[in-house]
Amino acid sequence: MFIRPLKNFDRVLVAAADKSITHRAVMFNAFARGEAVVENALLGGDCRSTIACMRALGATIDVDGSTVRIKGAPGFCDAVLDAGNSGTTTRLLTGLLAGMNVTASIDGDESLRTRPMKRVTDPLSLMGADVTTTGGKVPILIRPASLKGIDYVLPVASAQVKSALILAGLHADGVTRVTEPIKSRDHTELMLRAMGARIETDGLTVSVKRSELKSADVRVPGDVSSAAFLLGAAAVVKGGRVTVKRVGLNGTRTGILTVLREMGAKIEIDNFGDEIEPYGDVTLSHTDLKPFTIEKEIVPSLIDELPLLAALACYADGVSVIKGAEELRVKESDRITTTVEALKNLGGDVEPTPDGMIIRGKGGLEGGGTVRAYGDHRIAMTAAIAALGSEKGCEIEGAETAAISYPGFWEIIC
Repeated sequence: MFIRPLKNFDRVLVAAADKSITHRAVMFNAFARGEAVVENALLGGDCRSTIACMRALGATIDVDGSTVRIKGAPGFCDAVLDAGNSGTTTRLLTGLLAGMNVTASIDGDESLRTRPMKRVTDPLSLMGADVTTTGGKVPILIRPASLKGIDYVLPVASAQVKSALILAGLHADGVTRVTEPIKSRDHTELMLRAMGARIETDGLTVSVKRSELKSADVRVPGDVSSAAFLLGAAAVVKGGRVTVKRVGLNGTRTGILTVLREMGAKIEIDNFGDEIEPYGDVTLSHTDLKPFTIEKEIVPSLIDELPLLAALACYADGVSVIKGAEELRVKESDRITTTVEALKNLGGDVEPTPDGMIIRGKGGLEGGGTVRAYGDHRIAMTAAIAALGSEKGCEIEGAETAAISYPGFWEIIC
């Protein structure tokens, strides 16, 4: 797909629904007692993988447009599961199934088979889980086991690992306590609490006891990670102004707004509300951008937006630095390597480091190159936003991968 530069991007838009919340709303209701309706669900490839897995385990799930109706199956059946490209599906399901008296295997596509899983399976084994990986990766085999609660300190902040251990703790004897070095997104804790789980948060420690969940209706807000790309378009196009309606504003996810403000962006938030998760309408108007430095403390709140922020840094005057983001290397692609390659191909001056990037911004990009997405939706969308404000635009190979998290993205951008 060829992306042509724009002179104006003045829109009122609705971002794609939140992927993280959709995963959890479907998965948690699938093993809860009762029936629930999930409205405004994101039905990209990853969340469809979650739906398919929960059906295979015995839940009844009907999809009508963006509405998902779920009848839970508190006692799952044995199953062979295909998680597709979804690391979230894989890691959360591994924790959930570890104590549910089922035999299940989880596999996925070629990209998923490269991603590390021992960070989940090792602490689950300490709880007594019978979980076997294939060289530390999928396929994963889970067999019936009795779990006991443990106190576990995460070596690296990870919402997926934390969530897997919390879900295992719902079926474990005693108390399971998970402590993070830095607070990561807390969608799991908020939703489980709304569904009746015995879960408490004290600073960086989450405690959970054996619990039975009751179904809960969920209206999924817009995904701040997807909204970030629309805000980014307004940031790089000189005639840019965009309002994104009903964006999720969970405080563990809004690091992108903090950094955009540090870059000098004009951001307004209106129509604030709160339904399990907070949300509001976010407006960004174009201004000249300033460079930034991102330290590891804020990384968990914007890990998915770092490739985009690297692109925006190319439009600032001065040196921007991203530190403490080694987690980028084990995403759908090595996002440090693929982001640097993409931005260099567009004329950017970007240098990789072991845990991030150094971006020497020149106030814009020339464009004109070709960018490979490497099967990574964030890289495809980052290249598109970088090209919109450039002089020549760019061609993106593998652009279709954006549909994993943002169906309809290209219709908005092009």
